[in-house]
Amino acid sequence: MNIGIVSTFFPRECGLASFSKDLCDNLRLHQQEVKIIAMTDKNSSYDYTRDVIFEIHEEAEDDYIIAAEVVNASNLDILLLQHEYGIFGGPDGVHILKFCENLNKPYLLTTHTVLPHPTFMQKEILCELAGMSKAVICMTKRSAELLNEVYGVPLNKIYIIPHGVPKFEKKDRNKLKEKYGISGRPVITTFGFIGPGKGIEIGILAVNKLKEKFKNIIYIVAGETHPKLKKKEGEIYRESLLKLVDQLDLRDNVHFINKYIPLEELGDLLYMTDVYLTPYPGRHQAVSGTLSYALGSGRAIVSTPYEYSLEMLKNDRGLVSSCADPNELALLMDKVLSDELLKAKLEKNAGKLGETMLWPNVAKNYIEIMEELLGVKLKRSAAEDV
Repeated sequence: MNIGIVSTFFPRECGLASFSKDLCDNLRLHQQEVKIIAMTDKNSSYDYTRDVIFEIHEEAEDDYIIAAEVVNASNLDILLLQHEYGIFGGPDGVHILKFCENLNKPYLLTTHTVLPHPTFMQKEILCELAGMSKAVICMTKRSAELLNEVYGVPLNKIYIIPHGVPKFEKKDRNKLKEKYGISGRPVITTFGFIGPGKGIEIGILAVNKLKEKFKNIIYIVAGETHPKLKKKEGEIYRESLLKLVDQLDLRDNVHFINKYIPLEELGDLLYMTDVYLTPYPGRHQAVSGTLSYALGSGRAIVSTPYEYSLEMLKNDRGLVSSCADPNELALLMDKVLSDELLKAKLEKNAGKLGETMLWPNVAKNYIEIMEELLGVKLKRSAAEDV
């Protein structure tokens, strides 16, 4: 098949761009042809590869119509539209409707955010996008329920495909700690773009509760400030975190890696981690790519309660607090750090689920749905056995 992906894309630094790049690479692993229609943010210029056949500047309404005309005139068989309210122009990303309304090619809608209590505009946009699509992809059972119950998407139009994760090279935890100069230290990790919605201050306060018992504990917060937030208000949030670290005298216990983390380095970071922490304060996050990566690498996970963590970490795949409370998170992390058998059990169970989320398997699921919808059965590659 000739497949188009509509999304932010590499080298733009955002979670959706990484997702789409991985999806593109793994569709090609299965011998599919893939082209990109890239969403470009205001006042930015990216050095895209030839894979990108058109750039939509998010606030340029005419770009959406022109992009549809480009796609209609192309040899693309089907599109994969990655939906996140924040990447498209207009209120709640309403401009993307102009693209879909002028499109003559079929598309699958992948929903990265499914809100349980959307505003009127948010609901209208997602309902219209879903109505024009051939199928709607979501990543959890809970999201599927919401799509049906809140947005009225027919159940026979909804497919669940997990968030993909890379196949990291497994490495010895103690050797990695020695390599990075932190031998013998309990390691708590959170990674991803930094912003107020990530609850890093909650993680810092939780680690402060553990410092007396685990004097050499280290909390690694890896990732740069989200580019959009940085453009809007600079490093105000990160500076507030640094101030909190100073106030609590945690300079030896909290380490920030202020950059976008390459995949190999991320693998090292995850495999030397004793507890992976997601301290998000909000309860309605439908998907977390960083939590998916932690599952993919078989980490012992402690998390605040939100839609994705509650579903993915059940059945002893992780420990979830009752609320975004530093004291409770500290107690849960203490349990893991004090009990090697518990840690091993959580890592084993997380890793089992993570195996099903590897990108080659996820891409295969997308291909099977597209073939079904297009009524074709094309030659498979040996990659399906990866």
